[in-house]
Amino acid sequence: MNVEELGIDLAKASSPAFLVNDLVKIKNKTPVGHYRTPFYVRGKTGRIERILDEFINPEEEAYGKNVGSKVRLYRVTFPQQELWPEYQGASIDELQIEISEHWLEPA
Repeated sequence: MNVEELGIDLAKASSPAFLVNDLVKIKNKTPVGHYRTPFYVRGKTGRIERILDEFINPEEEAYGKNVGSKVRLYRVTFPQQELWPEYQGASIDELQIEISEHWLEPA
């Protein structure tokens, strides 16, 4: 599925920093406050499964700091064993989670 099929108007949005199937690492930062990136994926490596649209930054919005800035979201997939090394399920089991671009870096 490409960005047109997902209804993303790239003329109105910034260019995605990552593409489908890119390997990314979730930044391992621990800012004070409530952030939408779970601790169990921070510092882990995943693969971009889907490029999503840009949305109002919820991390800024939660603190009333948002001045309309938007951030791109990506659906990132992680092998379960990458997240939990003791995982006993099938090797193809994965977790998919939507993560904002500013939390991602190339793996």
